[in-house]
Order: sequence, then C-alpha cells, then structure tokens
Amino acid sequence: MSLSTDKSFFPSINNRGYCRRVSKILRLIFLNVSLIAILGTSSCAKSGLKDGSNSFVNTPSSTPLSTTSNSTTPSIISTEVVEFNNVQEPYIGIWISKEELSALPTYGMAWEALKAAADKDPGNVNISDQNQNNDVYVLAKALVYARTGVGKYREEVIENLMKAIDTEKGGRTLALGRNLPGYVISADLVNLPADPKFDTIFRSWLRRVLTENLDGRSLQSTQEDRPNNWGTHAGAARSAIAIYLGDKTELERTATVFHGYLGDTSVYNRFEYGDDLSWQCDPSHPVGVNPPGCLKDGHLIDGALPEEMRRGDSFQWPPIDTGYAWEALQGALVQAEILNRAGYPTWDWQNKALLRAVNFLYSIDWKPEGDDEWSVWLINHAYGTSFPAALPAKPGKNMGWTDWTYSTP
Repeated sequence: MSLSTDKSFFPSINNRGYCRRVSKILRLIFLNVSLIAILGTSSCAKSGLKDGSNSFVNTPSSTPLSTTSNSTTPSIISTEVVEFNNVQEPYIGIWISKEELSALPTYGMAWEALKAAADKDPGNVNISDQNQNNDVYVLAKALVYARTGVGKYREEVIENLMKAIDTEKGGRTLALGRNLPGYVISADLVNLPADPKFDTIFRSWLRRVLTENLDGRSLQSTQEDRPNNWGTHAGAARSAIAIYLGDKTELERTATVFHGYLGDTSVYNRFEYGDDLSWQCDPSHPVGVNPPGCLKDGHLIDGALPEEMRRGDSFQWPPIDTGYAWEALQGALVQAEILNRAGYPTWDWQNKALLRAVNFLYSIDWKPEGDDEWSVWLINHAYGTSFPAALPAKPGKNMGWTDWTYSTP
C-alpha cells in the first residue's frame, strides 16, 4: 500500500470539534458584519474591519498566563488583511492538518513572529552546515502559505527546496538530520506533488539521502547506531522522509529503533554506546533514556539521557552542565510527533519516557533556553503539561513556530 496515495494508512483526526468551533465563530462574524454595516463606517474603524470589506484586520491577542514574553517592547500590531477562509490542504499532514490550521489565529505575538520570519530572506541553503537556519525559515513560509493561501510563499518554498538538493554533500549526518525535517514538512504543507516535475526531483533526492554516505555514516545507520543527539535527529528526518515517500517498511523500522532508544531493548538493542556508562541506571543494559524510579547514590536519575549527560562529565552531583540533553530532545520530540501522527503511540512509550526526560532536566534546573524554547510548546501539547513557555519562542535546530502551531488545545 502506498502512503502517498492512500491516506487511510494514517489515523483520522476528529474534526467535529474544530467544525463546531469554526461554525460558532463564523456565525458571530456575520452578525458583527451586519451590525457594523448598520452603524456606519465609523464603527467599522473601531471594530477592526476595513470599511466596505468582509476581511478582518489583524488585532493583538493577550499573552497567556502560562507564557513568558521574549519581547522587551510592545508588539507592533499588523494591519495586513488576511483572508481567513483560504486555508490550504497539506499533501498528507505530516506535521499539521488543514483542520488544525483552520483553527489557528492570524493575529497575536506568535503569528506576528511567524509572519515576520516568512517575509524575510531565509538565507543561503546549505544542508551540510549543521547550524544553518534556512530550513526553519522556509518552514515559516510554508506555514503562512498553508494558513493564508498567498501564492508567493509557496513559490519561495519550492525555490528553496530545489536549491537544497545535494547541498548535504561534504557534510555529516548530524547536519542532514537537523536540517532535513523542515524541508520535508514544507514540501508537504505546500502540496509539492501538485507540481510533478519538482516533486519527482525532490522524491528522488529524499530516497537517495536515506542511504547516502556522509563521512562514513548514512541517515539510516546513524539512527540505528547512535543513541544520542545524532541518532534522534537522524530518526526525525528518517520518519519524515518515510511518510512523504509512502514507505511503510522504512517508517516501521524507524519507529522500532526509536522505541528501542526510549528503553524497550526487546524491540531494538543494537546501539553503540560510549565507554563512559556512569550515567546508566544499569551499565550492563544501557538505554537512551533511564527507566522509571532509577536511583544512583541516592539521586533520582529517572529520565536522564545517559549519552548526553556523560558529555558534561562522568556521573557526579550536581551534574556538570551540558546543552546536549536539550539538543538530543529536539530530535526526539520531532521524531515522536511525526510518528505519533502516523499512528504510533510514541508519547506513551516506556512510561512516557520523553516526559520523564523533561521532568529530569527541570528537576536539576536545566531549563530550555535559546533555540530550545520551541520544545516546550510541543511538550505541553503532547502531555497536557504547563511548563512555562516563551512567547514568541525562538525556532530551533530542526523545528520552530510551535508557539503558533500548538497555541490551541
């Protein structure tokens, strides 16, 4: 069965809640428009409607109490008119569906940040540079296109997708794993298959990079060998590719390896661990995420990522600070969300391993900062938690704009 032609492979999203909400909003909108028409043009100006228009002008939203603002100055209110009813249907919905897009606002701090990113030059495309940001800015353009239907964003996305091809050469699989998911999700959001010429080229490239040798490793071998940030980012890219290509076998293998990384060694246990196993709960049975209730020298290390913690130093208390733990979680969280939307209950695997990993980092006061900020919005969405979340949140190494995509329950 081809996933690219049979969307029944993926679990359907219950859209009735969205439909009821949108229906209520539309009824209120038309009532307001009618009242404004009666009261005249002066009331139009006060209501945020353009005189003689059925389109709405963006207005600011209040900042939720559970968020922390990154802005030191008041947000500038956009006066751009956005046609709220021109939401586009993604090809598959790897990251978000049309129904979910329809429920998202075109106002507020998160939207303003997303729109500003979409309107800027995304910079040079160079996948071999593991620190490039072109992928997340192209993703911003794709999200704005999917929400508004404004064609220029789609054109810019496709232009950058074509430029990205083969720029991974000369780099490493860490760079490929970080940079690729945003491009694949962008292709999905702009429905690249509607342009067969470009899609054929893009698909051929995606198939090739799964096994392409980059500095002695491939995307596949990196996920299957490395139980650290290299492996989690490779797995996120691999899962996105598998879904876009409709490759069920590749997707199943990716999910199995990820399940093993989270701690189920009965399904997969072929990782290559470093020599320092001091952060492992059981050094004779190493895992990617320590199991529930794990104690060492009286300290709870349940949820710790041993391969990242040792990069700070061998086990000691308090731990030596390292940014690798949140870096690895960036890949793991994207991988979990992509696979979850494809039908795998990743957020629940191994007693909610990813939530335990986040709880551990908060317990030692290692809060996400900088390009890790976007992660919190996805974590809160997946687990119903209320970790303080920055607004607007900075995009990360492989994902961003979650303060908008996951701004609604």
